[in-house]
Amino acid sequence: MINTLFYIAVAATILLFIFYWYAEYSTKSGFAKDENENSIPDSWEKYAIIFKLKSIIILIAGIVLGFLFSHASILN
Repeated sequence: MINTLFYIAVAATILLFIFYWYAEYSTKSGFAKDENENSIPDSWEKYAIIFKLKSIIILIAGIVLGFLFSHASILN
């Protein structure tokens, strides 16, 4: 059960990092409009809370991954 939760947490963290990377990439490459230059596409401004809490979300993901990794039987 812990192994499954660990794999789900890893997949969710990877998807989260891809989400943050794509937001940055799309504004820097000019693919998406970003008039206020905050690295959040204007069409995604309604989800700005996710970007404001980015550091806390990544910290929590790291703590969850560390906890699950320490209890998983992947290395045993």
